[in-house]
Amino acid sequence: MIESTKIYHYNNLSISYNRVGVQDKRPLIILHGWGSSKQVMMPLAKQLSDIRDCYVFDLPGFGNSSVPNTAWSVDDYTDLIQQFIQDKEFDSVDLLVHSFGGRIALKLCARPIAKQLVQKVLITGGAGMKPKRGGKYYFKKYTAKLLKAPFLILPSSLREKALASLRQTSVWKALGSSDYSKLDGVMRKTFVKTVTEYLEPCLPNIPHEVLLLWGENDETAPQYQAKRMEQGIEHAELVVIDHAGHYAFLDRPSHFASIAKAFFEG
Repeated sequence: MIESTKIYHYNNLSISYNRVGVQDKRPLIILHGWGSSKQVMMPLAKQLSDIRDCYVFDLPGFGNSSVPNTAWSVDDYTDLIQQFIQDKEFDSVDLLVHSFGGRIALKLCARPIAKQLVQKVLITGGAGMKPKRGGKYYFKKYTAKLLKAPFLILPSSLREKALASLRQTSVWKALGSSDYSKLDGVMRKTFVKTVTEYLEPCLPNIPHEVLLLWGENDETAPQYQAKRMEQGIEHAELVVIDHAGHYAFLDRPSHFASIAKAFFEG
């Protein structure tokens, strides 16, 4: 049994990851959600460590990994994971991803090269589908536009400073999501850049066997989004865990791990 913490160097960034599992088993890449870290995924990794060689990442901007120098897109995160797999010269890997990590998995698996790099994929609470919007969302959206409008006529030298001050006000923060309001600088720009890209076009290009393992009460990534993935990915199957939410692997750890093991070993 291997258990260690390592650093992967990528484009002048230091990427922290934990390795836990059996060395001669197939590698399992585990990716966390937005605002999370590898520490949240480690209990699950340890439960799967007898059947896989698990690599559990802190994605750039989270945990103990470096913050990118510029705002990253989903493709930038995907490039990182693809390069890691290729640098390690793995024959192939499995993926287990949560929430934001689901965006990366969808992007990676839609790339032609992923046919050789990736075998099975487990997505839980995965993001990337266009959400249904209610009146509250559009009220906030157009209120924000109205608040910004007076500043847009200012000279560029003054505009950015004025908008930065606006973004610090309690009124502005109340209009954004809780994730957005906690961020600033590069990671705020990264958040906007990644969450506004919808990945439905990736789905028909994914040839892999995909298990969508969803919490029944997931309000962050509701079941209709999982069903959209199931319909769009040829070899996808949705399994719903009752009495569980967005973190189904923490809400029902033993049940979640038993289903994951059956999928990866099947």
